[in-house]
Amino acid sequence: MIALRTNEEIALLKENALLVSKTLGEVGKRIQPGVTTLELDKLAETFIRDHGAEPAFLGYEGFPNALCISVNDVVVHGIPSSYQLKEGDIVSIDCGTRYKGYYGDSAYTFAVGEISPAAKQLLRVTKEALYKGIAQALTGNRIGDIAAAVQTHAEQFGYGVVRDMVGHGIGRKMHEAPEVPNFGRRGHGKKLKEGMVICIEPMINEGTKKVYTDEDKWSLRTEDNKLSAHFELMLCIRKGGPEVLSTFEYIEKNKL
Repeated sequence: MIALRTNEEIALLKENALLVSKTLGEVGKRIQPGVTTLELDKLAETFIRDHGAEPAFLGYEGFPNALCISVNDVVVHGIPSSYQLKEGDIVSIDCGTRYKGYYGDSAYTFAVGEISPAAKQLLRVTKEALYKGIAQALTGNRIGDIAAAVQTHAEQFGYGVVRDMVGHGIGRKMHEAPEVPNFGRRGHGKKLKEGMVICIEPMINEGTKKVYTDEDKWSLRTEDNKLSAHFELMLCIRKGGPEVLSTFEYIEKNKL
């Protein structure tokens, strides 16, 4: 069953979405060479708890931390550690909250210092693909319209679109129906209806779309060890067009 949320529920989901967005903004301020990914994780957990919420990823199916922190060739689900970020790294930070019985979820891929032109393009195109997908999140459209928009944009740059992980519905659980793939055919899949709340999250690889699970049983890596980028926003399907609940504003204003 795909839940159609009331305005009251959407307001609670938006509270979570904004807290996740603010958390990512705080984490982003600290991203620089020499910082460990575990330091970023602790900062986020403290910030979330200080705002009366719980870090949703901590303990989720056994995951050991508050953030998924995925560096360079790690696509998603990287475990925070003593690894020190280096100049030229890219690092995806995926954050979730649970507050007042509802969830929030968003992700952003950050540059560590000055990154290569190829890495800059990967980040730019992946974020563009996200917004191309959001533009298709219209009542009466189908999941395949979102998926095809993401896939088409990424593949025209020769990038690999990850098949093994998908976006999702969100509400009283972190992952709900429907699944929102980043590949597909227009006009196919579940129909989008007013009140649906979903997360669109392109995971785009510089090279092959193929991935494998690391020995830690969590980190998903590119098979060719090339870079991967990941951006995610929460949104609600509305009659007048999608209402984006989370935002990159808190991250990107820090860059100015």
